[in-house]
Amino acid sequence: MSENTIEEIGTAYMAGMNEQVSLHFETIIELRLTMAESIARIAAGDGDSGYGAEEEIEYGARARHFLCAALYSPDGRIEMIYGDPVKLNHPEAFLESLRSGERKAASAVSSGGDGVILFGVPCEYPMSDGSGSLAIVVGLSTKYMGEVLFLDSDESLSYSFVIRKDGSYVVGNEGGGHQNYFDRLTDIFDGQDVETDTCIEQLKAAMDADRDYSTIVKNGGSRRHIYCTSLPYCDWYLVTVLPFEGLDSAIAGMGDRWLAMVYAASFAVIAMLLYIFFQCLKLFKNQVSELRRMNTETDSARRAAEQARKEAEQANAAKQEFLSSMSHDIRTPMNAIIGMTSLALDNTNNPEQVQNYLSKIALSSKHLLGLINDVLDISKIESGKMTLNVEPVSLRETMDSLVNIMQPQVAAKNQQFNAVVREIISENVYCDGVRLNQVLINLLGNAVKFTPEKGSVQITVYQEALPEDAARVRTHFLVSDTGIGMSKEYQKVIFESFSREDNTRVRKTEGSGLGMAITKCIVDTMDGTISVRSEQGQGSEFHVVLDLKRAAAPAVSKAAGGTERAGDVVLKGKRVLLAEDNELNWEVARELLSILELELDWAENGEICVEKFKKSPTGYYDTIIMDVRMPVMDGYEATAAIRGLERADADIPIIAMTADAFSEDIQRCLECGMNDHLAKPIDIQTVACKLKKYLN
Repeated sequence: MSENTIEEIGTAYMAGMNEQVSLHFETIIELRLTMAESIARIAAGDGDSGYGAEEEIEYGARARHFLCAALYSPDGRIEMIYGDPVKLNHPEAFLESLRSGERKAASAVSSGGDGVILFGVPCEYPMSDGSGSLAIVVGLSTKYMGEVLFLDSDESLSYSFVIRKDGSYVVGNEGGGHQNYFDRLTDIFDGQDVETDTCIEQLKAAMDADRDYSTIVKNGGSRRHIYCTSLPYCDWYLVTVLPFEGLDSAIAGMGDRWLAMVYAASFAVIAMLLYIFFQCLKLFKNQVSELRRMNTETDSARRAAEQARKEAEQANAAKQEFLSSMSHDIRTPMNAIIGMTSLALDNTNNPEQVQNYLSKIALSSKHLLGLINDVLDISKIESGKMTLNVEPVSLRETMDSLVNIMQPQVAAKNQQFNAVVREIISENVYCDGVRLNQVLINLLGNAVKFTPEKGSVQITVYQEALPEDAARVRTHFLVSDTGIGMSKEYQKVIFESFSREDNTRVRKTEGSGLGMAITKCIVDTMDGTISVRSEQGQGSEFHVVLDLKRAAAPAVSKAAGGTERAGDVVLKGKRVLLAEDNELNWEVARELLSILELELDWAENGEICVEKFKKSPTGYYDTIIMDVRMPVMDGYEATAAIRGLERADADIPIIAMTADAFSEDIQRCLECGMNDHLAKPIDIQTVACKLKKYLN
């Protein structure tokens, strides 16, 4: 049973780990290809003055920390601009992709024998023989790629490799004893030729079919899980291995300790019984009173054990409720994000359609970020208390978000989905937007789940005035479907935790039975009501009623476009000192903030930030953007040090930009002397708004 449990946990862990590394790989490759395109634009020149000089290309590549740069001819010849000469390992696929106008990553070997990852983008530039180049390529070391992909992280239970279809390594075998991963598999099977051939054939077949491959390899008493998946922008595959030895050892140790406790408890009970027996022999006359005393103690112990069992069950139920809620709420918008991203990639030639998909992704991302910020508030989980974050909410935006999130699920089941809005008195109201979305998504998700294909699901929103309170408006949300419905008996317990109707149709549908209990808790906290009307075979209708305070319509910004609004002239040329210890985060921030036309200066930690500010002339910097968690000196200490300087500009605006986004984190930033707080991930419009506030 322990082995099976470990294998199930390992399978789930491996799928999540490979997905995380794959997404991280895609982000890094996309970023580096974008940098390569910027170098290609330098090479192409501005159109009037001709091509850029090779010195400019070299400077652009070195500034972006590339090891080498070269021109790539249409016949596959590499002409180096700077760096050690390189030779492609498998040039055919790389050349074919570049001829098709695609961006591509490939592996190569430098003249010194070191592995190099090349990034190629189409670019025409004169070569030494007078012909025009097909592309420009830049390179990074495979060791660096392994580090940024965390393939050799000591904190992970698993380790990973990047290989080609023939089993040769691309990344992750530095210092290894094998040049081919299939040879490594042969050693793992310890000469078992049949098992080796079967595993390698299955792995190759999965690569050819472009599908994920998962298997558990056993050699003697050891086991390990192998998981393989393809990677984007290249012809490579990510192989992740999870050894089970550590988990098996931990489980065995727990079993031994449990047996020792059982034996100790057994001996203690036997000793106690023997003591009681001899006492009874000696004190025969007091037998009745002694037995009564023992019964009392036994009852007390039983009640204590029963109480402990109930507390353990309650704690387990609370944990299950949290895990189910987190999975249900996060996966729904994540499904929309992944689906819309895939559609956007398939429609790159249609800017309007891509813009539509990106706006939907932005809505789902904001909802997902709100959920993550909430579920990570550990104090709420431990105390079991729920608090509301009341703020102005647009019902129009709420409905748009719901439609975008639910549309992929409805389309997958070929269902009809209608959203009806009528009799709206106040479109903008005060409430907890994240919790409201959570309630409606729970109801809509169940409606879609329990409605067969070609059925219909509808959400209706309408309002009515409250004569007794003109500042509030009664808002009704109705979620109806033509699904399987519920029995009268089940409707009485539907809002209890883990409740599910016991019939064949429901048992075939996945779910933990926590969704309605969570929904009822949220509605009660919002001082609202929820009711259900249903009939088996005729569908269901849930009715949520909330009395919400009216809110004023938000002010409309004069600047309509994203780039123009961010690049307001009030920010152009302003000098900003950015303290950020993570180089990748610095690059992302630099690229995003570049559209604001700011002059950025990077400090790798708080101490360097303070030193740069000290050495700068008075008034040189207009503001400081400060990360909080940094080595040597964190953001709080650096802010205190700057505020303590005897300079006329020691009161310079300091804005925190950190992933610590809870209310207590914001309060601590303000208490240490910072002026404001920005939460990661970076939103360029929010950054621009904050900077304008303090630089005007």
